[in-house]
Amino acid sequence: MNNFITRTLSAIVYAGVVVGSILVQPACFGGHMLLFGIVFMLVSTLAVREFHRLVGGSDVKIQSYAMMANALLFCTLYFFFYGDLVWRWLLFAYVAVLLLTMIVHLFREKVNAVESWGNLCAGQLMIALPFALMSGVVFYHKWLMLALFILIWVNDSGAYIVGSLMSKRKGGNHKMFPRVSPAKSWEGLIGGFVFDLIAGYVFFRVGWTASLGLTAYPLLDSLLFALVVGVFGTLGDLMESLMKRTVGVKDSGRFMPGHGGVLDRFDSLLLAVPVVYFLFVYLPTIL
Repeated sequence: MNNFITRTLSAIVYAGVVVGSILVQPACFGGHMLLFGIVFMLVSTLAVREFHRLVGGSDVKIQSYAMMANALLFCTLYFFFYGDLVWRWLLFAYVAVLLLTMIVHLFREKVNAVESWGNLCAGQLMIALPFALMSGVVFYHKWLMLALFILIWVNDSGAYIVGSLMSKRKGGNHKMFPRVSPAKSWEGLIGGFVFDLIAGYVFFRVGWTASLGLTAYPLLDSLLFALVVGVFGTLGDLMESLMKRTVGVKDSGRFMPGHGGVLDRFDSLLLAVPVVYFLFVYLPTIL
């Protein structure tokens, strides 16, 4: 019971921070999504720190460089999408930090340089970049970013509800990837997709599709958006599960009581954000 209360309170705070950072813009921040930028720059930096603690041990110096690079990348894309030319200086600083991180291995005898370089690049590509691309989504339309989060939460809830119900039936659930995530089933996967498609239809019916800019074929675009988030959100979740299985841990950290680490809560974004940005923000501008 105590664990349920802890998980519930943590989930409420988590949802409140996410929704508040997207929708609430205090006058002192100028209304330019600066609150969102600050919150998710910190979240992404913590996520990168978790990643390097998992794969790179306790090398504090490398963790520090990786966190600095993450913050610079996030700020670079934030100001790039905002239209401020300061992004050019930030990009220079970002590249400089990456190069410094690689060069410093020349003076560290007991570190596997190739492994450390690989971890650095993996952390930037798999975690830092997806979080940074959130700036592109939120500057395109903050409601699109909120819709993405809602669909991820709906997918998780649908998968859990359907998976739990089907597990009580004769024959139980059919496991998807027991080697990676023993709890996930094909029944839960389908349930999550169905819940997402229903949410996408609701977005269309209440007129939210038009406000999101998905107006070429409103119903089709809304359902496609929901399905894309469901599919790639699930794949991002599985990718993070594979990483944890590989290093032999259950949770990525202890950041959120009852929920594990930052990566455990935001893993569905790792693939969903880049794909949503490419398909629904970037691609329409070049077609």
